[in-house]
Amino acid sequence: MSSFSSHSHPDAFPSTPGKVKMERSNIYFGRGNNRWQSSVAKLFFWTVVVVILIVYFFMRSNSPVETRRLLSTPQWGGHDWEKRVRYSCRVKTEKGIVVLVTGAAGFVGSHVSLALKRRGDGVLGLDNFNDYYDQSLKRSRQGLLEKQGVFVVEGDINDAPLLKKLFDVVPFTHVMHLAAQAGVRYAMQNPNSYVHSNIAGLVTIFEICKSANPQPAIVWASSSSVYGLNSKVPFSESDRTDQPASLYAATKKAGEEIAHTYNHIYGLSITGLRFFTVYGPWGRPDMAYFFFTKDILQGKSIDIYQGLNKVDVARDFTYIDDIVKGCVAALDTAEKSTGSGGKKKGPAQLRIYNLGNTSPVSVPDLVNILERLLKVKAKKNAITMPSNGDVPFTHANVSLAHAELGYQPTTDLQTGLKKFVKWYLSYYGVPGRISKD
Repeated sequence: MSSFSSHSHPDAFPSTPGKVKMERSNIYFGRGNNRWQSSVAKLFFWTVVVVILIVYFFMRSNSPVETRRLLSTPQWGGHDWEKRVRYSCRVKTEKGIVVLVTGAAGFVGSHVSLALKRRGDGVLGLDNFNDYYDQSLKRSRQGLLEKQGVFVVEGDINDAPLLKKLFDVVPFTHVMHLAAQAGVRYAMQNPNSYVHSNIAGLVTIFEICKSANPQPAIVWASSSSVYGLNSKVPFSESDRTDQPASLYAATKKAGEEIAHTYNHIYGLSITGLRFFTVYGPWGRPDMAYFFFTKDILQGKSIDIYQGLNKVDVARDFTYIDDIVKGCVAALDTAEKSTGSGGKKKGPAQLRIYNLGNTSPVSVPDLVNILERLLKVKAKKNAITMPSNGDVPFTHANVSLAHAELGYQPTTDLQTGLKKFVKWYLSYYGVPGRISKD
């Protein structure tokens, strides 16, 4: 689950262009029925219209938002591009799979891509490198992937022609769909980005996959946020998920229903994974453990939320390596889709699993661990949790994932944060303050 977003962002979508007001012409053409004069009048009128349209589109295309959007649209296709795509998808083991990983420059996506590549699978990444958080961090992850031979195609999951081209070039056996608009609070600032990525983007992925021949098996990232206002703990896959507390959660719940539809109609093999507060090296700067670390080192105060009656907020923090093992296990146990060219030929596999740590830790305890690792005392402000979509606690029941995927989390928060802090201090060039014990 995404929680405790630290910053705001401008709307990622262009604002509605202003209306062009046409002035009424004062030219008098006479009252007669002179055909020549009528033609001149029409010619003049349409000339004015064309000029106005040209000016309108010129101004729109040169607006800061539109220019940024156009410049961020990468070029794809061509012999060299296709060669890089195929090379990245080479399988080096007899039983290797070929996986398209969306959101490959993201936190989980980069780790999963590296794990698959290192064991000999063919891996191709796809990412739009949006500016929800620091793009340089995404580019650094991209650099790590490319050193290991993973090509990350720059493009959007809503770009159907691009996706179709990728499937024309490579017959993917699996899709690991991790691209999404993350964050709970940001949905209050930019709701359209969640619909664009988490619903429209998911549908685009399913549309391309259902028309592919052969159809790939799909594993995708849902979220523990779908449990919403559920008060039964620990959260189990059979619990109700019809009370989302945020738009982010609602889009992920909608995604699960959409997955059911495409599985039922088109025979797509689909596995959804409900992640519980993933953390670790190369993580997301909008997560609490990440920006707490930054603020503590900079001597800034941090806000620690409390629930009703001053109850501590708690999260089932799950280390990235454990999440990666769950993702890879889901890919390895995914059955083949049963459709072909958009037509279902039989029942297909449909699964949903919790991937968590099963040991919730309060936010104050999280801060205490960071203080010890950083050797810096945090300046803390205890405040009541605002009504912004966050929930007071999460707790995963992973018995189903353990039974069917062999999933077994092994990293406690103390161990995981120590690895994160070591990476943070190294990546950002902060003088080493972490103890070696």
